[in-house]
Amino acid sequence: MTTDSLSYDKWIEDAMRGVVRRSLAFVASKGLPGEHHFYITFRTHAEGVEVAGFLRAQHPDEMTIVLQNQFSDLEVGEDLFAVSLKFNGRDARLRIPFAAVTAFVDPSVNFGLQLKTMKAPAVSEKAAPGTGALVPGAGDRLIGHNTDSPDDEGKMGEVITLDAFRKK
Repeated sequence: MTTDSLSYDKWIEDAMRGVVRRSLAFVASKGLPGEHHFYITFRTHAEGVEVAGFLRAQHPDEMTIVLQNQFSDLEVGEDLFAVSLKFNGRDARLRIPFAAVTAFVDPSVNFGLQLKTMKAPAVSEKAAPGTGALVPGAGDRLIGHNTDSPDDEGKMGEVITLDAFRKK
């Protein structure tokens, strides 16, 4: 391949990450509309990813989070996003470069993107924070914990597989 070739594959990846960035920026400023919710899968060991030690120990390679009912302090920058959420009652702040994201799914409209892990660019300044709620997940399984109702406190949600959203 010559150095004069067009980098269509890189441009497409950049455009798809732009869709993820714009979706999260919209939610940070206006909240989740209607039935929309996101499954976001990322490489926990990718450059620039910041997760609590207990989460990295449980998810050494890949982790899936669900942006739906419970999240707070969603901040979206040019190169990364950050969000606060609870995992089994423990607060955690995640900072995830868009380069570490490998999948983005909004099942409410049957939309999904499969992304390649990229080298993370230098981190830029973050945008103004938003609000909302995030439920934790795990690799190929999503395990939601809803604490909205006192009657449900401590109970785990249903397990949802992402196989239906993956390319075969």
